Amino acid sequence: MAKSLISPAEISKIHSISYQTVNYYTNLGLLRVKRREANNRLYCPKEVSSCLKKVSELKSRGYSLRLICDLLRKG
Repeated sequence: MAKSLISPAEISKIHSISYQTVNYYTNLGLLRVKRREANNRLYCPKEVSSCLKKVSELKSRGYSLRLICDLLRKG
């Protein structure tokens, strides 16, 4: 069975993005924390993958991060 939740460090390693980017996207509301344990944030891997794929695709089309945030939060 797949691991149900992952940490910011695991996101960083799996998706080759910095830990700071994970924090930034969380603060922007793009990545949603599913649970906090012992002051650690945990995320759903499927949701993270989907979000990062959408962000990457929209960035490659020239969308600003501000617009990407607006688009992804609405839908």
